Amino acid sequence: MPKKNYTLRIAAASVVAAAYAALTVALAPLSYGAVQFRVSEALTVLPFFLPCTTWGLWIGCILANLYTGSIADIVFGSLATLLAALLTAYFGKKGNTVKNRLLGCLMPVVSNAVIVGAVLTWGYQIQQFSSPLASFAFNALTVGLGEAGVLYLIGYTLLRQLPKIKPFREFVERVNQ
Repeated sequence: MPKKNYTLRIAAASVVAAAYAALTVALAPLSYGAVQFRVSEALTVLPFFLPCTTWGLWIGCILANLYTGSIADIVFGSLATLLAALLTAYFGKKGNTVKNRLLGCLMPVVSNAVIVGAVLTWGYQIQQFSSPLASFAFNALTVGLGEAGVLYLIGYTLLRQLPKIKPFREFVERVNQ
C-alpha cells in the first residue's frame, strides 16, 4: 500500500472519530439513555464507501462513551458500533445497490438494539418490568427504534447522496486505491 493512501486512511479514520465523538457529546441529551437518538450513528454508513473509517467510528464511540463513565457502555457500546461498521463495510464491498444500502443501514440497528439493550438492562439495571428478559426486549426495542430513525432518515440519505458528490467520489477512489 502506498504511503500516501495509508496516510489518507488514517486521516479519514481520525476525522470520523472526532466527528462521531463531538456529535455524540454535543447532542448529549439525545445521545444517551434508554431512549436514544444518537445522530452520530448516521456516520456508521461511511464504511460502506470507506472501510478504513470503521476504526475511526470505534475510537470515536469509545471517546463518546467515556462521557458516561460506565465501563459496560465504553466496552460493549463501542463494540456494538465496531460490529455495525464492519458489517456495513461488508455490504459496501458487495456493491452500491438498494438491497446492500438497506442491509448496511440495518446492521447498526440490530447491533445496537441487541448489545446496547443488554447494557441498559444489565449494566445500568434499567428494568421496567419484573422480568429481566421483558426489560431487555423493551430496551432493545427503544434503542432499535432510535437507531432505525437515525439510520434510515439520515444514514440512508447519506448512502444515496454522497456518491453523487464528485469530490467525495474522487476522495473515495484515492483512499481505496
